[in-house]
Amino acid sequence: MQVNPIITTDSSLKLVEEERSNGRIGNFLGGLNATLRKLVFRVIASRPIPEHIAFILDGNRRFARKWNLTEGAGHKTGFLALMSVLKYCYEIGVKYVTIYAFSLDNFNRRPDEVQYVMDLMQDKIEGFLKEVSIINQYGVRVLFIGDLDRLYEPVRIAAEKAMEATAKNSTTYLLVCVAYTSSHEIPRAIHEACEESIRVMNGNGFFNGSGYTNVNHGSQAVIKVVDLDKHMYMGVAPDPDILVRSSGETRLSNFLLWQTTNCLLYSPKALWPEMGFWQVVWGILEFQNNYNYLEKKKKQA
Repeated sequence: MQVNPIITTDSSLKLVEEERSNGRIGNFLGGLNATLRKLVFRVIASRPIPEHIAFILDGNRRFARKWNLTEGAGHKTGFLALMSVLKYCYEIGVKYVTIYAFSLDNFNRRPDEVQYVMDLMQDKIEGFLKEVSIINQYGVRVLFIGDLDRLYEPVRIAAEKAMEATAKNSTTYLLVCVAYTSSHEIPRAIHEACEESIRVMNGNGFFNGSGYTNVNHGSQAVIKVVDLDKHMYMGVAPDPDILVRSSGETRLSNFLLWQTTNCLLYSPKALWPEMGFWQVVWGILEFQNNYNYLEKKKKQA
């Protein structure tokens, strides 16, 4: 705050001093929080760290109703929470973060509601690209997962720009599931695996090269689980170690059903805009406490 020495009053000087004091306190608390965060993460890092965490962002509208806000304000607050959660995940060493942004089933809503969500999604995609500090500091590559042809054109173009802008990054990944459901992903993968097997059979009688496991037994082809994995939308990332659904809900809502067989389900009671540092920490601690059990289940699968 600039003060004109000619018209300065006691009240204006007091205001300046309060602003300076608040700034010093804010900087001190910010530094204290960063130091505390590093100490907590250092302790956590002594045990296994999840490679991949997936989130169902549940509770934006309930948060808005809880605080008498507009629905748009709830989503905006949720976006800020997402930026914080991403930062905490990447700081602790999580390489892949997946978020469930928009289900294929959401297209069955009223046209005006779908349009609102599409406009909101476009705004958030463009807003994320402006978060240069997070993208550059953590080397984030953004991938959009799902039937992207179903998206409204402006949203699809924004998604393509985001993927292109971050294509050279490979330190961490943000996978955004849009126009996605597992009930669409799984049959699609089966169909593509069968088509590939037929092409192989028609071309060679059997496939003997590297990279696929289709085998021709007379007139039949065996399609293995690994063949389906390759054709899943989520085949670009390892299966999640933790699936987080905020607001205390335990429903999977048709999300990553194929990939979460041996995954920890963590359901903090916080609504999505209320998610922050401690929810991420407790989720990782829960994973670490169940790590041996989860690894045993994966080996048995």
